[in-house]
Amino acid sequence: METSLVGSYPQPEWLVDREKLRGRLPPRVRASDIWKIDPDQLANAQDAATLAAIRDQERAGLDIVTDGEIRRESYSNYFVLALDGIDVDQPGTALDRNGNPMPVPRVAGPITRRGGSILKRDAEFLRGATDRKIKVTVPGPFTMAQQAQNDHYKTDEEVAFAFADVVRQEVTELFEAGVDIVQLDEPWMESRADQARAFGIETLNRALDGVTGTTVLHICFGYPLFVPGHKRTYRFLAELADAPVDQISIETAQAELDLEVLERLGDKTIVLGVIALDSDEVESANTVKQRIERALPYTKNLVAAPDCGMKYLSREAAFGKLQSLVEGAKLASV
Repeated sequence: METSLVGSYPQPEWLVDREKLRGRLPPRVRASDIWKIDPDQLANAQDAATLAAIRDQERAGLDIVTDGEIRRESYSNYFVLALDGIDVDQPGTALDRNGNPMPVPRVAGPITRRGGSILKRDAEFLRGATDRKIKVTVPGPFTMAQQAQNDHYKTDEEVAFAFADVVRQEVTELFEAGVDIVQLDEPWMESRADQARAFGIETLNRALDGVTGTTVLHICFGYPLFVPGHKRTYRFLAELADAPVDQISIETAQAELDLEVLERLGDKTIVLGVIALDSDEVESANTVKQRIERALPYTKNLVAAPDCGMKYLSREAAFGKLQSLVEGAKLASV
């Protein structure tokens, strides 16, 4: 059984102000004040921290490695703010997952990539830093559309499809750059389930039309630091049996998810979240084994992973949890 991060890994305290990071919701607009390094040295510092995150994953024994999203202020704004058609100086407003207004990107014109690939350089850096399988995460088009104020396109579907078009271009170039796995992060399919049922699968079909390579869709209940009390049932999950992806990444540890739903996901590989992220407490390998075994009556086609990104944990806790993840997966595979 392979093991993998979902995406993010803790950024070091010398690189970011972790109190500021933890004191606000994941930013949708610019959050440049979290960085502790002068702008002219920031890229080099981010590269150094990325290498450290890669080495932690290798030392823990992960089979599939990411760059830890070390260069990102959040999983989504790094990509969105690099697009044309997005007004970052006059942001819009949208409701967060808890129903509170927050500043978001404002779609003011046609959405296109500015100057080519956004993540290719990061992917090439990762590819050059490890000989293990690599995964790159891209914010999903449905989620990006839900996190934006649309002042240009006629309908919600149209803005989602516009994001899908740039995602398709990006994913294609990531596979050309040597990436083994590309993951689309679509947490807002869970929190906006009615809209996801209306046009979510069509948006994904457009985003991955003609794409060849292993693809994952990650869907979750949100970071527990900001969205506590996760439910045992997804509002939108079984519908992803029709999604044009090879793998579905879900959280089961903190939520103690009812796993019968896995029977409804067909032959999809399940990236099973078996590491909880609501505290720095490091699970034992046996606890991880037991969480994996809960899924085995429904599918044997599994990758073991944390519930979601590890961005808000301490590095020490994250590394300990990864060690337990690897050992627990070995126990469950015996």
